Amino acid sequence: MPLSRLCGAALVAGAAALATLALAQPAFAQKKEPPACAAVSFRPIAPGAPDGETDAGLYKSRFGKIEVKAEVKGGQATNYYMVLNGKRIDAAANPPKAADSCLTSKSVKLPYQKQAAGACTGNRFRVVIDRSGKQPVALFFGLHGDDWAYCSGTTLEKGA
Repeated sequence: MPLSRLCGAALVAGAAALATLALAQPAFAQKKEPPACAAVSFRPIAPGAPDGETDAGLYKSRFGKIEVKAEVKGGQATNYYMVLNGKRIDAAANPPKAADSCLTSKSVKLPYQKQAAGACTGNRFRVVIDRSGKQPVALFFGLHGDDWAYCSGTTLEKGA
């Protein structure tokens, strides 16, 4: 078979494969549910940052956006907080209830300690998202030594 016919046959076969893939695309694009239990870890900002509010971390997925920000005074972070989908989450007196199994699977020892409101610090940070209960929750922790200490948390809207 001449080379030009082989190339033409290959082009036709390639175009047919692409057309089949394009038609099958919706089957691959099935809506995935978010995981029942998830955690995202963040690092602290480096010392010497300018005073004011500083971005410490960002995680974005099709399920939402998590930001960690730090309040800096004298070049040191004095308070970290999370922002979920553009809304700042401050500490509440009573944290929302998360499943113990979710927390322990994400290395949070129970019962966990609570940090003072407006003074969330640590050498690492973690947001644990638990969707296994009736109401999904997001909890923010700072690492002190080997233990995660609670900073803030909130209930999430279904589908978030």
